[in-house]
Amino acid sequence: MADPSGFLKHDRALPPRRPVELRLQDWREVYQGKDAFGPDEVRTQAARCMDCGIPFCHHGCPLGNLIPEWNDLVRRDDWREAIERLHATNNFPEFTGRLCPAPCEGACVLNISDDAVTIKQVEVEIIDRAFKEGWVSPQPPEIVSGKSVAVVGSGPSGLAAAQQLTRAGHQVTVFERADRVGGLLRYGIPEFKMEKRHLDRRLDQMRGEGTRFVVSCDVGVDLSVEHLRAGYDAVVLAGGATVARDLLIPGREYEGIQLAMDYLPLANCVVNGDASESPISAAGRHVVIIGGGDTGADCLGTAHRQGADSVTQLEIMPSPPEARAQTNPWPTWPLILRTTSAHEEGGERTFAVETERFLADGDGRVRALVLHEVAMEGGRFTPVQGTSREIRTDLVLLAMGFTGVQRVGLIEELGVDIDGRGNVVRDGNWQSTLPGVFVAGDAGRGQSLIVWAIAEGRAAAAAVDGFLTGQSILPRPVSPTTMALG
Repeated sequence: MADPSGFLKHDRALPPRRPVELRLQDWREVYQGKDAFGPDEVRTQAARCMDCGIPFCHHGCPLGNLIPEWNDLVRRDDWREAIERLHATNNFPEFTGRLCPAPCEGACVLNISDDAVTIKQVEVEIIDRAFKEGWVSPQPPEIVSGKSVAVVGSGPSGLAAAQQLTRAGHQVTVFERADRVGGLLRYGIPEFKMEKRHLDRRLDQMRGEGTRFVVSCDVGVDLSVEHLRAGYDAVVLAGGATVARDLLIPGREYEGIQLAMDYLPLANCVVNGDASESPISAAGRHVVIIGGGDTGADCLGTAHRQGADSVTQLEIMPSPPEARAQTNPWPTWPLILRTTSAHEEGGERTFAVETERFLADGDGRVRALVLHEVAMEGGRFTPVQGTSREIRTDLVLLAMGFTGVQRVGLIEELGVDIDGRGNVVRDGNWQSTLPGVFVAGDAGRGQSLIVWAIAEGRAAAAAVDGFLTGQSILPRPVSPTTMALG
């Protein structure tokens, strides 16, 4: 059993981040080397887990990770068994351990009156140890089904579905329209949040298991729907919700106003060595980021590393409180002010403001934007009179989220139904309105978390396996209608 007094003896601790002035000089992950947070520290943190009779962390995690089990295994120094329990529910803990906002920690029972267990950090330490020790190796299927599956999209949802289906014995081909595999993991997530070597070593494992990858192939354009349907027994749509929310206000046409997902991939191309410089760079510019979420923070850290003169991040919502409000009780996701590593590095955050219009110089390049403060009245944001002002900017990055799946191309050619939120319609068995075509991740759910993407990829894989064989023993962690505490 767990250490019954561990949470009383030990405080929550995380590995230290590298000094800001040092980490802004490179693109490596922000944390110190392993010597700064070794196995003893990890075991101490794992010992804070109480192994609750009702582990609310399970419900907070869409994957249903067996958190108390692998916490106690780490506490007892049984790392080999810990990775087995972790992999039982999560194909890619090296991704979630770095990128997930950890709704499990928000639901941790300790979070009622103390600091939550460092679940996310223990998770990433387990998988990093497993790769270091050589415990992560290909697991090819023992029996081949003779069935084939096409997975469209190589983000976390598509990769999870592909790995599960390959291990079930099906021949899986993953199609990616970019020139490299990984989707947003490759081109949307900056290197300082997750170095791409973590992605590459997992892809090596998947190739060793028999998963095939086809890059630079835009299905519906480079490969016709007719060939797709004729060549595969089932299809999984896992292309994500890639239509960015735009800001259609006066001056939007000016040069220097870019979507975040046009900006971030170009920066990643430079880091990957595919380009010497980005055609959209923050170097020497006054940057304004419109949007206060994770994508905005990714733009913030990227702009710092490119050498921006100043960075301002705008958010229409009011500033969250430092601690939970009474209307936001445990174990719901704590709606509190969060400071990411990018926010530590500089820049200004401005809350409760809305952009009215952009202003340009004589050459048609944005030189400023006009904004005003807003207040919530009757469930809607209304301008606060007399608060209009200008902010200097010559590079605006729009990071306001996404509005659904891209319809032009594959989705239109397939003819699957789209709901009112711009997502592909699916039934309780993850199947679209077209038999044999299944949907996983943001393409059916809408913009969401990486942990949801992996959970849905695993669940959709079980549905596809059942469709092809009549029954499936693959785990199905969530249903399309599942709602989590996070």
